[in-house]
Amino acid sequence: MSLQALYLSCLAHPAQALNSLALFFAIAGSWLLLATRMRQQRAMTRLSAAVALDGIEADGELDEATTQLNRFFSRFGLAVLTGALCLSWYSTQL
Repeated sequence: MSLQALYLSCLAHPAQALNSLALFFAIAGSWLLLATRMRQQRAMTRLSAAVALDGIEADGELDEATTQLNRFFSRFGLAVLTGALCLSWYSTQL
């Protein structure tokens, strides 16, 4: 019964349903960007601590795999946020 009420609500207010979906995507994309940034800061802190403890001169850059992973998640998060923005703009036209 509750699923039928939810379905009828989506049919009655399609713009609100799309805007809710856009809000969900925006929250997920922003969380992904924040988590990626925190992971990058932790890795840089870990790298600087290892350099300080070992006394080794380093160039201060992360390894290639970590850099590629951070770049992928940043691009994916931005794509999700862009999709959420487009979906929100589309919902205002309904």
